[in-house]
Amino acid sequence: MTTFGSLKVRNYRLFTTGQLIKLLGTWMLFTAQDWLVLQLSGNSASALGVVTALQFTPVLLLTLYGGQLADRYDKRRLLLIANGAAAVVATLLGVLVVSGVVTLVWVFVTAALFGMISAIETPVRQSFVSELVTKELLPNALSLSSATFNTARVVGPAVAGIVIALLGDSTGPIFLLTALLSIAPLVSLARMRSSELYRVEREPVAARDVRTVDGLRYVWRRPDLSLAIFLVLVIGLFGFNFQLTLAVLARVEFKVDAQYFGLLTTAIAVGALAGALASSRRRSRPSVWRVLAAAILFGAFETLVGFAPSFIAAVVLLLPTGFFMIYFAQAANQRVQLGTDAAFRGRVMALYVLVFLGSTPLGSLVIGWCAEQFGPRSGIWAGGLISLLATLVVTVFQLRKAGGKVRVHLRPRPHVQVVLEPVR
Repeated sequence: MTTFGSLKVRNYRLFTTGQLIKLLGTWMLFTAQDWLVLQLSGNSASALGVVTALQFTPVLLLTLYGGQLADRYDKRRLLLIANGAAAVVATLLGVLVVSGVVTLVWVFVTAALFGMISAIETPVRQSFVSELVTKELLPNALSLSSATFNTARVVGPAVAGIVIALLGDSTGPIFLLTALLSIAPLVSLARMRSSELYRVEREPVAARDVRTVDGLRYVWRRPDLSLAIFLVLVIGLFGFNFQLTLAVLARVEFKVDAQYFGLLTTAIAVGALAGALASSRRRSRPSVWRVLAAAILFGAFETLVGFAPSFIAAVVLLLPTGFFMIYFAQAANQRVQLGTDAAFRGRVMALYVLVFLGSTPLGSLVIGWCAEQFGPRSGIWAGGLISLLATLVVTVFQLRKAGGKVRVHLRPRPHVQVVLEPVR
């Protein structure tokens, strides 16, 4: 299988193109939004935590319902509606900023609206990938979708930082550009051929037959799924708050302007892109040990970022941090998707998205408070340390359950091997 094998499929190629263009605008918007909040609030980390929480709180409330919709209705039609709504909200925010009437309250409102749209759109989009390619190409397609996401994370914040600097700290044009770029997925979805989608033919499903509680019971009965989702919950809660922590680190600790803030986010995104591409050649479902190893390395490198002695050191350390962040997230995502029956995929992926993104509201408030009370660095090293310790506990539990042993080899190349022995 080649690195870009899934792009040979027309529908997937259209999907990826539309998502890349839209996500470029989305990450530009997120960067501009964070900078705007700091401008309006007088560099308040708590205000940034509030807007992040408002953006992700709807995930707690609506994501499971979004998964239920994905298992009942046409996923492509749902994506058309959600992307159209996102374009309208981006236009509203852009007009408010350009006209000079925007306030912190308006930013809070639009952040909550974006969160509501994302809560429905994300589980639908995640489960829709399985309808675009064959099962053999699905691991590659999932990795390329992640690479698309992180390509946007590389380019979007960097472009936003440069534009903000060139316009004298003005963010309004970025929001308007985001609205324009949001049209791309609408065009791509409309051009897809329904006859070439890989769908499981089923009779129309009534709401009583697609209950959220059945999806939760399905995961509960599958320890292989629940372990991966638990790790995503803990690490998402404490470790994946870079939208908040990097902005505070750049402006408060290192005292740099917008373009250098963009360099921090670009560094972690470059590493994340490399991590996504590294997993794109995977042909089968990743093992639990691969998921655990990636989580341990992510927690270790994030902790080191929190203690970076200089801005340059932070940039360098963010590269492997981003690599293992997305390598872990991608391995967990593939382990869940490739181990789930098609009839439950929407609801299971909704639960995955819920713990992956929905944990951010509480985490952002805790990390934001920590950064204000104990310094901007503490928000990063505390998140990394908690992620590392939690993963080590789960690893020990899994080793005891499987009767396994860890062996470290230095030759012919340094590597760690997990040897499983029958439990007596």
